[in-house]
Amino acid sequence: MALPKINLPISELIVPSNGQKIKYRPFSVAEEKVLLIAQESEDAVQEVVAMKQIMNNCLIDYDVNDLALFDFEYIYLLLRSRSVDNVANFVINDPQTGEKIDVQVELDNLEYSSTEGHSKELKINDDYTLFLKYPSINEFIKIIGMDNEDPLVNYFIMTSCLDTLASEDEVHSFAEYSDEEIEEFMDGLSSLVIKEISKFFETMPKLRHEHKYTNEEGKEQTFVIEGTRSFFI
Repeated sequence: MALPKINLPISELIVPSNGQKIKYRPFSVAEEKVLLIAQESEDAVQEVVAMKQIMNNCLIDYDVNDLALFDFEYIYLLLRSRSVDNVANFVINDPQTGEKIDVQVELDNLEYSSTEGHSKELKINDDYTLFLKYPSINEFIKIIGMDNEDPLVNYFIMTSCLDTLASEDEVHSFAEYSDEEIEEFMDGLSSLVIKEISKFFETMPKLRHEHKYTNEEGKEQTFVIEGTRSFFI
């Protein structure tokens, strides 16, 4: 006789950016193994791919590719806090003294950080407005897998943010155009517009937490946690 399969509890969460309700189950031992293997690899791409795999396993009837990057981070941490522990432990090196500092962070205390004036709309001339979108987890995986010295990294980041181009009479979806057509469009933009697209990516909402501590010389320091790989815990 086969051993019975244990059903895990089903709960609901709300996607912060749009208020959508989705169902999820907590991590199982199988997901814990995925985490352990990826952590031991110390490879950035493997770590984020593992996070995506766990999300796909635990979210019910929901495509993780539909999530904005900061929603992905939030939901991953919620799953982690409900499945493993609400407290994350870090060991950091103080930049002034080099001493090792033990830091505990309650995941429920993490909040979105959003830059004032951040907008998904960019007026490029009197006729057209560019509408931007947040990169998906698949696009983020491609970004972290690229060489930081590669000049194409910034170009890929910018094109991953392109959604639609609209005038009073027409709307163009970039998903319907080839890479060559998008490259030709980008080549025709002014440097000011390119700078604003880069700024959109840099200022988009993100999970961020500041932890203050005092080092052995009595100086108050701040440890900042932000970015998807920081939350691979």
